Amino acid sequence: MDEPGTGLDGNALAGPLGLIFTPDMTTAAGRCGSCGRDGMLARAPLYADAPGAVLRCPFCGEVTLRLVTAPDRYWLDLPAGTSLMIPRG
Repeated sequence: MDEPGTGLDGNALAGPLGLIFTPDMTTAAGRCGSCGRDGMLARAPLYADAPGAVLRCPFCGEVTLRLVTAPDRYWLDLPAGTSLMIPRG
């Protein structure tokens, strides 16, 4: 996969995702709905220069998470059957 244009990764979403989820979401593992491979959310390339944040699969490049924040709501999208495994405690 090519390097993302921003040079950021999923760690940059720790703050915004922390507003929605109690656990540290950078420790979550995601399964890509496109290629089926597992990877840590923190290591996924982040594209943050849009109205929202977009994480892509580090293996196939498909979008695995979209997060848009507004003053009164959040939009979280896990497209194409992507799933997250969030550690407890």
